[in-house]
Amino acid sequence: MRQAARSLFGRRARLRWVHLILGGALAMPYVLVGSVIIGPATGGTNVFGSFPLQLASFGVGLPLAAVTSVFPLTRPLEAAAARWLCGVDTDRLAFGPARTRGEKGRTAGWFTLHLGFGGIIAGMSLAVPPFATVLILLPVFAGLGGTRLGLPEVFHHAWALALAPVAGAAMLVALAGCAAGSGALLARWAPALLGPSPEGRLAAAEARAADLAVRNRLARELHDSVGHALSAVTLQASAARRVLDSDPEFVREALAAIEDTTRRTVGELDAVLGVLREGGAPGTAPAPTLAADLDGLLRRTRAGGQRVTATVDADPETLPPLLSREGFRIVQEGLSNALKHAGDRAAVDVRIAVADGWLEITVENPVTGPATVTGPATVTGPASSRPGGGHGLRGIADRVRLLGGTMTAGPAAGSCGPAGETWRLHVRLPMKGTA
Repeated sequence: MRQAARSLFGRRARLRWVHLILGGALAMPYVLVGSVIIGPATGGTNVFGSFPLQLASFGVGLPLAAVTSVFPLTRPLEAAAARWLCGVDTDRLAFGPARTRGEKGRTAGWFTLHLGFGGIIAGMSLAVPPFATVLILLPVFAGLGGTRLGLPEVFHHAWALALAPVAGAAMLVALAGCAAGSGALLARWAPALLGPSPEGRLAAAEARAADLAVRNRLARELHDSVGHALSAVTLQASAARRVLDSDPEFVREALAAIEDTTRRTVGELDAVLGVLREGGAPGTAPAPTLAADLDGLLRRTRAGGQRVTATVDADPETLPPLLSREGFRIVQEGLSNALKHAGDRAAVDVRIAVADGWLEITVENPVTGPATVTGPATVTGPASSRPGGGHGLRGIADRVRLLGGTMTAGPAAGSCGPAGETWRLHVRLPMKGTA
């Protein structure tokens, strides 16, 4: 019983009733235009004094409403009303105006239904409550039940007076049921008539995918730049602290490297945050490249005490800008992983070469524990002395996959140690077709 009462008189039902009343108010100008047409056509002098002529005017006005629904603001306004008053989920309704013929047709159908149901419910809401109130109060004023109220002769009988309040209450319940049912039907039809078309859904999905791609790109940039900087600065400060009294020159170099690293990282962070504030593409922010920033990266890494050997058998200036930028991030993340997992005194070997139309990047460092690899470009990460390692390799795998390259990472024989004691990151990126 409580559920039935809520469905007829609850907050959602009341809001949908308001939505129908708005539809009736919107229908009035069209009904007036219809009466202007129906009056001369039928020879009637008082259209609103005849119920059949009123229905005819209403029937003529609805097609006129369907024609005017082609205005661009109709669908956004109707969708907003359905969203707030009918309780339809936001993502199931369109926001923009109707553009295609199908969208305009569905909007016309919805507008006609809204005004049609709204006109009927609004008319009932005006006529039924006063009459139902009279019936409910009729036994109280039985002495006025004759010709003074203009009621039928049947109400002179005692049984009719006794049933009058029941009939009045039933009329009010019936009105609420009609309003609730009409509102529920409109709420069910709203997504089909006011929702986006398949083309619109595809465009929205593409826009969301593009936005997610931008966010992922910015997340990778922040992880690679800020994560590497924090790891490098931590190890540089630790190395400087250990030799503070015995090697002042090394301490000065470490502090200078810390200053340079933090300054550059703050600049990159400001650029990425500027992209977020302005809503631009990540490509609009300046990014370090192999051509311009590889030497500085190696210098700052060595300043922390790490022994880095770099062999560059390619001219970074000739690399495509995209490869130069992504290659720098891959080398940066490889060095960062070596800092985290091999220690600040470990020997790291970096090799960059171009062979057979591929840019090859190899980073090797000693292994400090067992590591797991599930396949090329799908890496679970090396074992780490700290929890949470391995996220950098996933980022590298994402970059390599987007560029159409290949990646392998895992224990191997290398210049830093025998087989099983060296961690090798090897990346191959195509020189062409990377856009």
